Amino acid sequence: MFVSAIEKVNNFTRPIHTITRTYAGLISPGTATFFFVNEEGVAITCKHVMDIIAQTDAINHHYNAFKIERDRLVKDHSYTANLQALEQKYNMWAETLIQLKNAFRNSFDLVTGFQWYMHPTLDLAILKFNGFNQKFYNSHATFVSDPRKVKQGRSLCRLGYPFPEFNNFSYDHYTDDIEWNNIGVQDSPSFPIDGIITRYGAVPGGQVASIEMSTPGLRGQSGGPLFDVDGLVYGMQSMTQHLHLGFDIHELEIINNGTRAKVSNYPFLHVGHCVHVDRIKDFLREHNVKFYEE
Repeated sequence: MFVSAIEKVNNFTRPIHTITRTYAGLISPGTATFFFVNEEGVAITCKHVMDIIAQTDAINHHYNAFKIERDRLVKDHSYTANLQALEQKYNMWAETLIQLKNAFRNSFDLVTGFQWYMHPTLDLAILKFNGFNQKFYNSHATFVSDPRKVKQGRSLCRLGYPFPEFNNFSYDHYTDDIEWNNIGVQDSPSFPIDGIITRYGAVPGGQVASIEMSTPGLRGQSGGPLFDVDGLVYGMQSMTQHLHLGFDIHELEIINNGTRAKVSNYPFLHVGHCVHVDRIKDFLREHNVKFYEE
C-alpha cells in the first residue's frame, strides 16, 4: 500500500547519527530522524532530539576542561587521591556522559553551522542548515492542506531510522577522543511502520496538537514524517505511550518443553503520538519558513 509513498518520502527524510561515550569508556551509537520542508536547507525534528544536539558543545567542553586539569596532575604517590578529587569536582562517575558527536547523514556536501528554533510547548523544532554548496536530498515534504482528512481510522505510515547499524566510529587512545571514520558500515536502513489513526490530543484552548496511532513509533523514528499512501505528510512522530490493557497474568502454571513453569505477564498497548500537521505549519509560518502543501 505504501510502496510508492515510502520511495517518495525517502527522498527528503534523513537520519541523525549520534555517538556517545561515558566516563567508564562505553561508546554507544544512536539514531534520530529529521526531514526537509523546502529546498533551502530547512528541516524539522523533535524538540527532544534538538535538546540533545544543543547539549553537544557543553558536554564536550566540560570533558576537555577536565582533561586539561587531569593532564597537569603530577603522577606521584598522591596522583590517585588528586584524580579522585578532580573527578568529584567535575562529577565524573562511571555512567557520566563525557562526549557526544552527531552527524547529519546524506544531506549536504558541507555545513558551516546551523540554527534552530524550539516550540515552546510542543515536541517540535526547526533546524536551518547554513553554508552548504550542494544538497544530497532530492525533494521536500508536502503537507496535507485539508485538516479534515485527519480522520479516525485512516491508514498512515511513519518512516525513520531505528535499529542503528552504523559502526564507522572509533576511539583514539592518543587524543582520548571518539571520532568518525570511513571504515565499516556508514548508514542504517530506513524503517517504515504503518497503523491507523485512533485518537487525538489537544492543548489548552482546544487546538488539536497530536495524532495518536494504533502502532508505536520506534526508538530512532522520532522526528520522522507521518504520511499517507500519496506521500502527503500528516504529522511528525514524537513519542510512544504505553497503555495498560489489564489482561494481566500472575504466576500462571504452564507446561513448556515438558516442564511445568509459572509465568507472569502484564501486557501493554504501545501507541505512537505524532505532532499534528496544522501545528507544524503554524510553527513554520511563525518563523517565516517556506513550505508546501497540497
